[in-house]
Amino acid sequence: MKVHRAALFAILLAAPLMAQRPKFDFDTTTPEGRLLQQAGSETGDAPKQALFEEFVKTYPKHGGTAWAYSQLQPIYLKNQQWDKSIAAGAAALELDPANSLAAYNALQGCEKKADVACIKDWSARTVEAAKKMLLIAKPADEEEAEAWDREIDYAKQVIIRCEYSLYAMALQTADPAAIVDLGSTLFERHPESQYIPQVAGRYVAALQQTGRKEKAVEAAEKAVAIDKTNEDMLLVAADGNLQSKIDLSKVIQYCDQLIAAMQSKPAPQGADPAAWDKKKTTLTGLGHWMKGMAYQETKNFEETDKSFREALPFIAGNNDLLAPAYFFIGVANHSMSRTAKNPKLRAEAARFTELCTKIAGPYQQSCVKNLSAIKLGK
Repeated sequence: MKVHRAALFAILLAAPLMAQRPKFDFDTTTPEGRLLQQAGSETGDAPKQALFEEFVKTYPKHGGTAWAYSQLQPIYLKNQQWDKSIAAGAAALELDPANSLAAYNALQGCEKKADVACIKDWSARTVEAAKKMLLIAKPADEEEAEAWDREIDYAKQVIIRCEYSLYAMALQTADPAAIVDLGSTLFERHPESQYIPQVAGRYVAALQQTGRKEKAVEAAEKAVAIDKTNEDMLLVAADGNLQSKIDLSKVIQYCDQLIAAMQSKPAPQGADPAAWDKKKTTLTGLGHWMKGMAYQETKNFEETDKSFREALPFIAGNNDLLAPAYFFIGVANHSMSRTAKNPKLRAEAARFTELCTKIAGPYQQSCVKNLSAIKLGK
């Protein structure tokens, strides 16, 4: 008697299948058909495992062998036989390259082992299998079409789950090199992933820890392209471009986005309101301050003066930021006064330069000299 695989599903209610592979038929009058039917009829994991293992060993090229492997994998995972689940996934894919279910079960084995290299490998292989499934045309047969619909939906979901696998492992590991490896893989394979903004902070920090500052800025910019309100990544992107001075227009862009985000963004769920308010004040001040630093580089004195003045209420008490702010406000007003012949601007230059002279640090002596020059009318 020939039995369609769909009929066998009634026997396999305990099998945790999330998707179905293309149909296969088996003949219960043949040894392989009887063995497959017996394996499917078993309710206990141990006998089911033994019979399915006997089947895949005895009939390695049978039409149902790939399916049999995906029946074994949940048992392997349940019994913490991670390597067996991975090996079964590899064997199933050789027979059925679009079997994203078998590939994903192998990936779960990698996750349980917390094996970074294995996760990278099998997340890629699972996505590849899922994409092959998405290329399969919808069959005309109604029953097969229903199975196809389920598999297409599963393939789409599993691709997202593979992105999550890289993200989740990057959160779990404490090794900066592993975080960089996983983060780079996520950014390269899935540049528009919803998980990039969520892992970006950890990834960028790991890049900075391992001395890859330029890569950190690049990663921050990619994260900002997905989430324009990610304040931490906006700060890294703005500061990185300010330090490199390659494209100061980017500094202005990211600072404007940072300031806007801090004005409108609500506190994250569970955040301490006082801590969030402090962060908003700090980042708003830094946004205006970095704009001032960028404008002074291009000698745009009007915008330099405006940006630093807007920063002052937010950076009060922070002499590391106040000293250069006072210094460059003084320079800007002095330069504008010489062009406009405006004594009010010269007075402002003197006032802020004098404030700078009172702060010990690298700007103090320059401010002393500038103040003397301003008073002498130079």
